[in-house]
Amino acid sequence: MSHVGFILQPTSTQRSGRPVIQLFGRLRDGGPFLVEDDRFEPYFFAHPESIRALASKRDAHIQASDLRDLQGRPVLRVVARVPGDVPRLRQAVIDAGGEALEADIRFPYRYLIDRGLRAGVEIEGVPERLESGLRRFVNPELRPCEFRPQLSVLSIDIETTPDASEVFSIALVGNDVDEVHIVGDRPVEGATVHADEPELLRAFNTRILELDPDVLTGWNVIDFDLRVLERRGKVLRVPLELGRVPGPMSFTQDRSFTRTGRAEIAGRMVLDGIALVRDAFITLDDYTLETAARQLLGRGKLIHEPLGDRATEIQRLYREDPAALVAYNLEDARLVLDIIEQEGLIDLVVERSLLCGMQLDRVGASIASFDLVYLPELRRRGYVAPSVDTERKRERVRGGAVMKSHPGLVRNVAVYDFKSLYPSLIRTFDLDPLAHANPGDDPIVAPNGAAFARKGGLLPEILLRFFERRDEAKRRGDPHADLAIKIMMNSLFGVLGAAGCRFFDPDVANAITSFGQQILSWTREEFEACEVRVLYGDTDSVFVALDPELDDAATRKHAEQLLELVQDALARRVEGEYAVESQLQLQLERIYSRFFQPSVRGGTEGSKKRYAGLVDGQLHIVGLESVRRDWPEVARQLQHGMLSRVFNDAPVVPFVQEMVKRVKSGELDRELVIRKGLRKGSVERYKERIPPHVEAARRAGPRAGRIVSYVVTQGGPEPVFPGEPLPGGIDYAHYVEKVLRPVAQSILSVMGESVEEALGEPRQLDLL
Repeated sequence: MSHVGFILQPTSTQRSGRPVIQLFGRLRDGGPFLVEDDRFEPYFFAHPESIRALASKRDAHIQASDLRDLQGRPVLRVVARVPGDVPRLRQAVIDAGGEALEADIRFPYRYLIDRGLRAGVEIEGVPERLESGLRRFVNPELRPCEFRPQLSVLSIDIETTPDASEVFSIALVGNDVDEVHIVGDRPVEGATVHADEPELLRAFNTRILELDPDVLTGWNVIDFDLRVLERRGKVLRVPLELGRVPGPMSFTQDRSFTRTGRAEIAGRMVLDGIALVRDAFITLDDYTLETAARQLLGRGKLIHEPLGDRATEIQRLYREDPAALVAYNLEDARLVLDIIEQEGLIDLVVERSLLCGMQLDRVGASIASFDLVYLPELRRRGYVAPSVDTERKRERVRGGAVMKSHPGLVRNVAVYDFKSLYPSLIRTFDLDPLAHANPGDDPIVAPNGAAFARKGGLLPEILLRFFERRDEAKRRGDPHADLAIKIMMNSLFGVLGAAGCRFFDPDVANAITSFGQQILSWTREEFEACEVRVLYGDTDSVFVALDPELDDAATRKHAEQLLELVQDALARRVEGEYAVESQLQLQLERIYSRFFQPSVRGGTEGSKKRYAGLVDGQLHIVGLESVRRDWPEVARQLQHGMLSRVFNDAPVVPFVQEMVKRVKSGELDRELVIRKGLRKGSVERYKERIPPHVEAARRAGPRAGRIVSYVVTQGGPEPVFPGEPLPGGIDYAHYVEKVLRPVAQSILSVMGESVEEALGEPRQLDLL
């Protein structure tokens, strides 16, 4: 009998000294499943001359292999009894001067890689139905398949004392429930009341098992809610076993620079709302729940006080108005679930898991995802990969080309960019680790000197499938699959340029960027051959000035004609230079009816990665102060107002003068608030140079949050709190000089206008 399912969690355990693979997931008919397989053995590879180091190891079994390393040398398979033996055996090989290959792949993922499995799976077998409702398959046959599940999601939120030493209440939203459990001695409207905290924790554990969600979520749910619940359970001797099989929660933290926390619960995924939003590339002013809810949903938390005051208010509500606390608790859990549903964040991580095979809480792990995609293809070719060289230092990888810019105001500017430039370069020139390791007699030589076989690379084939899947996703109107594939394709260059990747080779990474630089240079040359001026170029885009006298329709027609001419010229040039067929696709991204690029501050050279323009009557800004979150709102108002007037041929200086007047009069005090995050986590970590926002945080004391709001006063930076009056003595001269002046200068200097006049200052000639 065949069953189709989605793998939520690949893991393993041991029974009677034997490793057992465990795959938890959900079947197409809606039921949860567990696959257990005790036939699979942990292993790695080593060269024959290294095997003698294992001769005395009784827990190592050597097997013949017809596989080779990337250089074509034969390897043998080293089989261990249990996964925990692999590191010791690997070290024995290394100590003997040998190399252990693929000796660092996690046991459950080794199982998936060997079977070509990702998230979708077809299970051939008859399951045993456990008392919990879990269907358990023992040693079934598995095949890859495509299946998009409807996962059940439960949002949880807890309220506690300020120091989290006591849990007051727990909200559960999702899975057709909308409930709060609270500790109390009398009925509370909208909640189930429990006599004490141990009873509350037991009820929570019971409800999780009854509701049986696939996914637990919340805002900071791993590092706060679940850690607090687990800690309180230990203190109160109430063990929390929230999984689909018995066992406690456990917590880990990524070793990457993000230090992302993870919670392990057997058979369930814990997906933090913050991570889901970040991984979907949703840009917010900050990543508090209040900010995310306000910007994405248009509503926020029911208590608006700053962090310290909010904790005090929660404590007061628990004592005096528990029904209000219940409403607040429930709304926090609802907000998280509503954000996730509105933005389709679960659908997105499901698509990414189907694409790469990583479990839902690790789809952002691009290096591990690359392994799951690349290693099965490598094995099919008869090769094995090296282990990650943990001692290897990161070597310099060149970035994309950035052309010299031409500051000024221009009419009719067309922006062209290459669709998925780096993936397209990989496909065009066979830029691939295997092709680089075996370049052959007639290689393609990249501009950086790296050589690649003309055929046989794995990445071009993988990317071709990705391109086809993405086109299909676009045809069926599936934005989540489209974005998932885009993220995966764009991550490939970053992975190959990362020292933590087993295939890291600066020659390969630099070959990609050097081809990109060459193509961008050729693109500029081809546009200039068409007698148009290239104003700027950056990595995969070029900005081209068209005839300023043309109307909109004629401008677009000219832009499209240029696109066809340059696309054909590039294809001929690639084929003529390298004897390969170009996979590059140049596209017309947008046309600015008016375009502005500033000069660098204090100079005449054009600024890079900073510009603005008018597209279909809408202002579009990149890199300028008004789109930076660490500049005050007044900068945005000034810059937007100036640019709107410039693009519509209206006077600009009077507007600047009016803004200066309003700032100095105190009319725009609220727009002077600056918001900036504590990148080091806490003020104590800033030892030498103390930035203004850190000084403001110090003055805020325990009321300071991770995002600091402050204004600059004559006495220095002072913290600002929601709902409270602004500090007195705002230093208006500081804002005129440090905020208004640079914003105004960047535009007025290009126009030939006087910033001194705009700011109401005497010019040098007036002083003579």
